[in-house]
Amino acid sequence: ATVTGVDAAAENVAVAQSHADASGLSINYRHGDIGAMGLNGYDLVTSMEVIEHVADPALFMQALADALATDGLMILSTPNRTMQSRLLLVEAAERMGQVPRGTHHWDQFITPDELEALANAVGLRVIDRQGLGFSVLRGLELSEDMSLNYLMALVKA
Repeated sequence: ATVTGVDAAAENVAVAQSHADASGLSINYRHGDIGAMGLNGYDLVTSMEVIEHVADPALFMQALADALATDGLMILSTPNRTMQSRLLLVEAAERMGQVPRGTHHWDQFITPDELEALANAVGLRVIDRQGLGFSVLRGLELSEDMSLNYLMALVKA
């Protein structure tokens, strides 16, 4: 496969590139604004735990859709804006040092319905939603419960 990795932070790209080099992987890493890169024609686009950090989620979703080929698959994940996510993902995780203080802003979390509306507005159709939960015995796992975090699969028609 031809793989391109994009991150807004140059230091993240440098770390990812060193991991790829050490593993003998050929990945085209770029840093900057995905919307300014003119990427298109990708069969698969993933954006994991990013959209809740961008200034303009609608513009970001448009850039992701633009990078996707017709009939392509997109997989997104993001925290849900619920009281549970506020207590566990923001308050508890940041207070316990699991996540650096100030990493998350709960009011920027996006509900599944809001994400679906953003996706529909740029020509994407939801084909699946799954919660991402945590089990003491199994760690992170797919779940029907989307109250903390969720994944969404979409296609470009």
